[in-house]
Amino acid sequence: MKKIKPKKQTAKVPSLQERVSGLLFHPTSLPGPYAIGDVGPAAYAFADFLAASGQRWWQVLPIGPLGKGNSPYLSFSAFAGNYLLISPELLARDGWLDSSDLASLHGPSHEKVDYEAARDIKQRCLWRAFDRFAIASSAASRRGFESFCRQEAFWLEDYALFSALRYHHPGKEWVEWETELRERHPKALAAARRDWARDIQFHRFVQWQFARQWKALRRYASQRGVGLIGDVPIFVSLDSADVWVHQNLFKLRPNGKPEVVAGVPPDYFSATGQLWGNPHYRWEAHQRQGYRWWLERLGQTFRFFEAVRIDHFIGFVRYYEVPGNALTAENGSYRPGPGAAFFKAIFRRMGPVQLIAEDLGKITPEVKTLRDQFHLPGMKVLQFAFGSDPEACEYLPHHYPPNAAVYTGTHDNDTTAGWFHHLEASGHEKERAFALQYLHSDGREIHWDMIRAAFQSVANTAIVPLQDVLGLGSDARMNRPGIAKGNWEWRLRPAALTPPLARRLRALARTCGRI
Repeated sequence: MKKIKPKKQTAKVPSLQERVSGLLFHPTSLPGPYAIGDVGPAAYAFADFLAASGQRWWQVLPIGPLGKGNSPYLSFSAFAGNYLLISPELLARDGWLDSSDLASLHGPSHEKVDYEAARDIKQRCLWRAFDRFAIASSAASRRGFESFCRQEAFWLEDYALFSALRYHHPGKEWVEWETELRERHPKALAAARRDWARDIQFHRFVQWQFARQWKALRRYASQRGVGLIGDVPIFVSLDSADVWVHQNLFKLRPNGKPEVVAGVPPDYFSATGQLWGNPHYRWEAHQRQGYRWWLERLGQTFRFFEAVRIDHFIGFVRYYEVPGNALTAENGSYRPGPGAAFFKAIFRRMGPVQLIAEDLGKITPEVKTLRDQFHLPGMKVLQFAFGSDPEACEYLPHHYPPNAAVYTGTHDNDTTAGWFHHLEASGHEKERAFALQYLHSDGREIHWDMIRAAFQSVANTAIVPLQDVLGLGSDARMNRPGIAKGNWEWRLRPAALTPPLARRLRALARTCGRI
């Protein structure tokens, strides 16, 4: 990626109450030589691009270890970082790898993320780095590592053991392990810690490196006036350290399998609904503990981000549950969520943290009441504004309140150019015509017309997927809900972010009062 010199910044981290804008772009999509983007040099260059283009927010998807389908929303841990995002170049800079190590890790150019190749590359480089740390680390490095392990022990010890056990039970979820391990018998856990001590230490080391690299990137962005927005999925994966360790907090059968699973009923994205498969919480158990697990989870997240999007905010008012053996999400039912008590506990313990409520979907008055009670900005998606759905008018910019975050689209949408082409190809002429009329557009640069509408709106926060800034079509789409394969693979071309593009985006932000 070409390095762009940023304009001078005040280095003041933005607020969700300021009139600013930003870009949605996950680091896995960065260019680079290791089959997947990471938080190395290309991430720093992207932070420079944001500053040069007058953008104050960098929003990403969840950053935990990837589970099924490589989805960042199905992670093995709600606390750990994704080792695929660790940069080999930065490991070499810190002395854990040398130039010959880096040369041996380079492979063919990958236009899309190749997760299989990326796992092989990153595991090899991390084991080399770990071996070098084990035999040649300085006293200062060892103290830093030991301090990290002590500070993060509340989640790290269980996660490191879980990761070691997963490796030694290939192809098996924890619900398929031996009874003693599945039920966490103390003697079995103690034996596993002895048997797999080196593996456990390796996973501690990996998380230390992830935290060091991510926090360094956050500091760099902050110095340029750019804040990071994270993403917290409301649910966690069944096959995760969280569910294995805290089985009493989830609706599970005695064998560990879920009684009911999460999803959403049929909607805009899927005629049979979305069957996510995550186990549901025993909210009464969380309440008895003062929502301690959630407070620890959010506390960990805010170590990496200035603001956080809470995915599926509706689930805190009511959640949709489907029998654990269901094949689709069509025959489920709603149950009440924890409501205001949950958010009172968060703000009482954590203070005025910055949260965005992902309130997309069937919004009931109760959802709006909960969102507004805690002054949380909701989400407005422009691609939803022009159709025949009765709620479409809520997404038209002239209906926005200032306390909102507007997006041209999200990771679950088609790109704006792809969406517009599909309207024409699929015969949605009324929706297409209304969009052109409302945006005062001839359709030739529909992506910029949508960006302008988002920036001109009164919403304090305007976020645009990078694919829309580039005008990319459906091939650059990040996710297709309901389709298990081929998602999360888009990558940015190395020379795509140019100075003229930065100047155009900056000029629009300035014109719309977002600088």
